[in-house]
Amino acid sequence: MTLEPITPELARRIVERDERDSDHWHPEYPFADELVPLRMLSGQDAADAVFTLYMIREEDLAVGGFGFFGPPDESGTVEFGYGLIPSARGRGLATDAVTEGLRIAAAAGARRAIADTDLDNAPSIRVLEKSGLVETHRSADKVFFARAL
Repeated sequence: MTLEPITPELARRIVERDERDSDHWHPEYPFADELVPLRMLSGQDAADAVFTLYMIREEDLAVGGFGFFGPPDESGTVEFGYGLIPSARGRGLATDAVTEGLRIAAAAGARRAIADTDLDNAPSIRVLEKSGLVETHRSADKVFFARAL
C-alpha cells in the first residue's frame, strides 16, 4: 500500500474520469463519497504539500483515498478521513493507509489526529482502533476518535 498525493489538476482528471495510461485507476475508483473532497480540491489553484488528499494504491492500482480536512489547527490537531472501493475492503488496506497518513502528519508537525465514523460502521471503527485511535465520545449517529501523534 502506498499513498500518492493528489494535486488539484489530478483531482480534476479523477472527477472527469480522464484516465491516462500511467494512472492505473480501478474501474470502481473513485468511490462515491470521495467525489465531494475531490471536487473541492479540483477547484483550488494549489494544495498543501502535506495536508491534502492522497490516493490509496495497492500494487500500483488506485483503490481509495485518504485525506486531511486541512492543516493542523492552533493546537496541532489534524482531522482526516479515508475510504476504499468495496472490492478492496477487508484486507487491512485502510488500516495501513491511516497508519501511514498519521505518520506523514506527525512528521510534518501535527501533534494530534481526530476522525469520526458512523455509529453503525463497525469495520471503520475497527480501522481507527487498530490505528491507535481511541474513542472520545458519541453522538446519536457518530463515533469520534483521537490519538496523540
